[in-house]
Amino acid sequence: MNDLDMDFLLGSDDDGPSRRRARGPNRSQRRRSRRRRSRQRRKGFAASFFAILVVAGVLGGAGYLGFNWFRDLLVPKDFTGSGSGEVVVEIKEGATASDVAQELEEQGVVASARAFVNAIGAAGKSSSLQPGEYKLRKGMSAETAVTLLDPNNRVRNQLTIREGLRLSKIFTDLSTATGKPVEEFKKAAKQDIGLPRYAKGRLEGYAFPATYEISPKLSASQILTRMVDRFNQTAQRLDLERQSKQLGYSAHDIMTIASIVQAESGSQADMPKVARVIYNRLGLNPPMKLAMDSTVMYGLNKYGIAASHKDLESTSPYNTYKYPGLPPGPIDNPGDHAIEAALKPADGNWLWFVTVDPKKGITKFTDKESEFLKFVAEFNRNNG
Repeated sequence: MNDLDMDFLLGSDDDGPSRRRARGPNRSQRRRSRRRRSRQRRKGFAASFFAILVVAGVLGGAGYLGFNWFRDLLVPKDFTGSGSGEVVVEIKEGATASDVAQELEEQGVVASARAFVNAIGAAGKSSSLQPGEYKLRKGMSAETAVTLLDPNNRVRNQLTIREGLRLSKIFTDLSTATGKPVEEFKKAAKQDIGLPRYAKGRLEGYAFPATYEISPKLSASQILTRMVDRFNQTAQRLDLERQSKQLGYSAHDIMTIASIVQAESGSQADMPKVARVIYNRLGLNPPMKLAMDSTVMYGLNKYGIAASHKDLESTSPYNTYKYPGLPPGPIDNPGDHAIEAALKPADGNWLWFVTVDPKKGITKFTDKESEFLKFVAEFNRNNG
């Protein structure tokens, strides 16, 4: 056998090594392959484990949040104790317990609106909340907040408007009580504040005297509207327009008479008599001038119970010594007793009256001029 044949049999030609490698990897290659597969398995396991941790974290976080949400739903956040500082909370007209709860939470009074709703529901006071301002504290328990929102604990900034005050004095008092300039009230008086048509757009006489809760949060217009509303209620109760017509006068005339009655009367008991004197003078033929010092002083923007000779020379339309009939309108803001007296004057023929003792409120009435002059002398002695 020659060398060629031997090479053929032994496979020692150029393609021999390639054919042997094609039969499979050698040991080194197998080891490298095993190490590669091991690394891949470890990477895959780490990725899977990390993904499991992420999912578990998400589910755990959601579960925690869900638990907290459920817990807050059943047991809402609430402060303990009586809190600190001071917060003024306003309950507006028509506000519900939920409205108030939200306001309290926003101002930091209670920890959560639901805590307050639960507390006021447990106390059975959900429908007993009254409009007004209340002094509370920040960080207080919902139960304590419910206790302090009792109507008896309202912040009361009250102002009493006395019967017979002029509008100018009422504006000054309102300005002092609210801190608003007098000019704001003067401007508001010209706005739509609910005046009856017979008032002719003039507030004097229709700012009803009473005790009002005055809040700085109220506008000047809102405050005056409340006063006019109070007058309208009285006018409706007294049936002012119908009764005025029965007397042969307009409602505006009656309010003008009532204002004079208010200014001239020494006591409530005198009011129906003073009203009768006014009607008797107006009813004479020819009519007698009213000759009321109170109207003269109003026209001069002065105060006093007796006009001087110089005052009586005034050309103001409110000078009832000079001009016959009623003045243009009310000279003050009368109370309900004066209005009732104007609608239901006493029976009598009196034409004159004099408050002979202003300090004691003693007024004397007569239908004789000679007696009237004696009363004037008595007045002068008492006030000399």
